[in-house]
This record gives sequence, C-alpha cells and structure tokens, in this order.
Amino acid sequence: MGLLDDFTFKIAEQPWEIEAVNALNYKTFVEEIPQHEPNQERLLADKFHEENTYIICVQEERRILAGMIAFRDKRPFSLDKKLENLDVYLPEGRSLCEIRLLAVEEEYRYTRISQGLIAQLVQHAIDCGHDLAVISGTVRQIKLYKYMGFIPFGPLVGSGDAQYQPMYLTLEAYQHLKTRSRSFAKETQELANDDTMLFNFLPGPVDYSKQVEAVYGGKPCSHRGETFVNDFQKTRRLLCELTGAGQVQILMGSGTLANDAIAGQLSLLCSTGLILVSGEFGRRLVKNANGAKLFFHTLEIPEGQAFEQADIEKALHDHPDIEWIWCCHCETSTGVLNDLEMLKSVAAKHRLKLCLDCISSIGTVPVNLSGVYLASGTSGKGLASISGLCLVFHSHDFEPAPDDLPCVLDLGIYQQSQGIPYTIQSNLVHALLAALQSHDWEKRFDDVRGWSKNIRRKLAEIDAPILAPDACAMPAVVTIALPEIHSSVNIGDKMKRHGVLISYRSNYLLERNWIQACMMGAEHRPAEKFVRLLKKELSR
Repeated sequence: MGLLDDFTFKIAEQPWEIEAVNALNYKTFVEEIPQHEPNQERLLADKFHEENTYIICVQEERRILAGMIAFRDKRPFSLDKKLENLDVYLPEGRSLCEIRLLAVEEEYRYTRISQGLIAQLVQHAIDCGHDLAVISGTVRQIKLYKYMGFIPFGPLVGSGDAQYQPMYLTLEAYQHLKTRSRSFAKETQELANDDTMLFNFLPGPVDYSKQVEAVYGGKPCSHRGETFVNDFQKTRRLLCELTGAGQVQILMGSGTLANDAIAGQLSLLCSTGLILVSGEFGRRLVKNANGAKLFFHTLEIPEGQAFEQADIEKALHDHPDIEWIWCCHCETSTGVLNDLEMLKSVAAKHRLKLCLDCISSIGTVPVNLSGVYLASGTSGKGLASISGLCLVFHSHDFEPAPDDLPCVLDLGIYQQSQGIPYTIQSNLVHALLAALQSHDWEKRFDDVRGWSKNIRRKLAEIDAPILAPDACAMPAVVTIALPEIHSSVNIGDKMKRHGVLISYRSNYLLERNWIQACMMGAEHRPAEKFVRLLKKELSR
C-alpha cells in the first residue's frame, strides 16, 4: 500500500468525516463528472444523504479522506428512477441494496482503495441481510467494475459526459473472485474487515499479536538451557512490574490450576476464611476451597452486583474467626469489577490475608497487587498470549510442603527451584514474554476503556439488557441477560455464522440465557457489527 499504510476503512460518523464526504462528492460529481451544478460552498450533499451509510478510507489523525462509497437499502433506488422495471434485469429471490457515490481522491487512485471500499461495503450489506447490490458505474471505469465482479445489465443511463452503466454484484460472484485470485483476497483482507475475518469477542482463546504468533511457532528449546532460564526470569520480572506484585510463579495449566495452588497454600494456614461469591467464578472458588478441605464462610450477593465494604465488615463482625478473604477481582460471568483498593483496605484494617482471582483483570485494567497475599492469573486472557500457563502472584516467601501438597501445586518447590522445578513448554513462555514486551500497557488500558464506553453506549441505544451497571462494570466484559423470548443459543449461532464470536456456550450462560462480548485479545475489534446483528435479533 505504501502511501496508505496508516489509513483505515470505517463508517463515517464524525462531523469532519461527513463534511469531507460532501467535499469529495462535489469534487467528483460536479467538477470531474459534470452531473450537478457548481456552488460557492464546494460541498454537495447527496439527495439520499440521510438514508446513506458512508464507508470511507481515512487517515484520522491528519483528517484526510482518501475515498468513499455509499450504501443504501431503501427502495426506490436511484437506479429505479433511471431504468424502468429494474427488477426484470436482476436474478430472482434476492435481497437488494444499492451502491452509490464511489469516489477516490486523484492522488490515491493507483492503490487498492476501491477494492477495500467495496470489501467493507459488502460486509456491511451481509450484516444487513442482503446478497445483491446494484450500482450505476461510470463508463470511465467499466473495466475496474468488471474486475471487481460487477455484471453489466440494461442500457446506459444518464447523458452527455455523465453516462453510467447499470451493474450488479452478487455475494457469490464477490466470493468467487476472492477465491480465484489469492493476491486480491490477501490485499482486500488487509484493506477491510471483510467476511473472511472473524470478530473475536470471546474471553478465550484470544487474538494475539504477530510477535506472539511468530515465537510460538518457533522451535522449542530445553527448559534447562541458559538462554531459556534468562528469558523465563525476564518474563517473571515483567509480570511483577505490570502488577506491582513482589513475586510470581508460573505453572503449566489453566487458571483453575492457579486457584487450586492458592487453595493449597491456604490449607497450610489451618485457619478460617471468607469467600466472596457474586457469580459463577466465585462459586468455583468455593469448589477450589472444598477440594483443599479449607474451613471458610461465604458471603454471597446477587449476580450483577459488586461487593460493598459494609457487607464485608458485617460478615467479619459475625465471624471473628476469619483470617483470610478470597474473591474474584473481576467476576467474569457477570461483567462486574470489584473495588480492589476497598478490598485491600478492609484486609489491612482487619489484618487479613487477601487472595484474589485476577484471571480476567490482569492485562485489561490496571491491577496493583502490592499487599495482596496471593493472586491468580493466566497467559491466555488479558495478557493476550497463548493459553497454557497460569500465574500465582505472592507477597511472601513459600516453604516446600511435600507432605501436605501435591508436587505440582506446591509453590514452595517452585520458589526453591527459581520457578522451574519441572518441565515447562518453552514456546508458551516465549509467547508470553513477547506479549508482555509488545504492549504499551497504558494505551492498552485506555483502548479497553474506550471499547467499553462505546459498546455500552451502543447497546443502551438498542435497549440491550446489560447485566452490570456502569458503576461496577468490568471494561473488558459485557454480559447481556436476554429476555426469555430470545434464545442465547440461536443468537450466538447466528453471530458465529456472520463471523462474530461471542461467549454463550458455557453451562452457566446457557442456564441463564446470557451472552457475552469481551475485549481480551491484542486486536481491537470494533463493536458495531456485533451491535447491528444483536439489534436485528432483538427486534424480531
């Protein structure tokens, strides 16, 4: 692309973008193709402006518009007025939309902008349920339109220097063209989020960067080699710098294994604790605790709420034997983020050991684990690496307990062995190291907050029932409690067929008829497509 390396394709929304659309519309269809009369403002608002959706190619920071195209699906089309009995020329049984106003600034015409605009518009048309688009293609660019799969039909329309050929594009023809030409498909995919691209809103597995993919695909090395040991210790150091933790142990396994390791350490205390429960993952901590034969009380609140200090203080007053607290920083099932500083303050006030499940929060929001006794994390969520490693952060030293704990859960053995007592897959470690090194974490947190603000606003506009209120919302997770008249399975399946991956298959989601959209991975996936599809389903 060269000239267009920092340009993006998007739907025009900002006032300056709309004004730039009108300016390019004037330049193209007044000055270049004499279709309309000149005016002093040198702006041309299309006659269907209020009904158009404009797909544009822009450099947002410098406010440069390189190209545009308009989508419209309300009859009569402009071509209806130029050509009688339009439908007799078209394949039967189709859902129609109209493509109009394809225009590219002169200095950008020897790039793939036109193909990128078409690709983005085709995906938008698919999202809206259409499979055939009509266009009045200027006779000056017939060759280009045919190259992109358009089929001419009927007589020319227009007059003088503003003559157009009616054409249509079917979804099948567009997909066949991409299949036939690998280079075209590759360039088009780079230019736009076309229908081959998946929008991953899963809590895991998550999208990861090219750097992570590259090192994960490399040749494994010995976990005893000097180079690997140095990389391993660097990974641990970066994890502690990110979280403010004193130390971290890295184990092979899922986040549940990390919580089992925490339960193992708590069992060595031979004391009573308090487990805070506000959703599925709080209940899983109870299971971890029962498996380790811990003594504990529970404080349970309704799903979708965050814990209040007064409620915790009351539980501590009612049970003065409590010496530790264990809870989820982010209750991923509901999309609630609990107040970490409040929890730390309560624990410090009552001299309690605070343990946290931070599996979904580390890497998506700022997390300060200083003063936290134990906390769990994982490589495959907010840290945007490959699943397979779990993390236990701690603020104190461990002693091996071979008579009381299984070897794989004995964190004292890990610390005694500088973190590598047993075989660990080197590619997973190097992938995690690459993820830690490739992120600007402050920007990452800002991006997640921005995504959360945007998707929650758009979901509110369509009256989607978000479970967690704004006051305690986890920015990276949005849980939607669907009304009974809608099926989470049907909606999730339809989303998947449109290339939008959301969470809905977990048992706790199925039981409650909930769906989830998450922003965990390295790639920022815009929420517009997800919201459009959901709006369509909720309106049925």
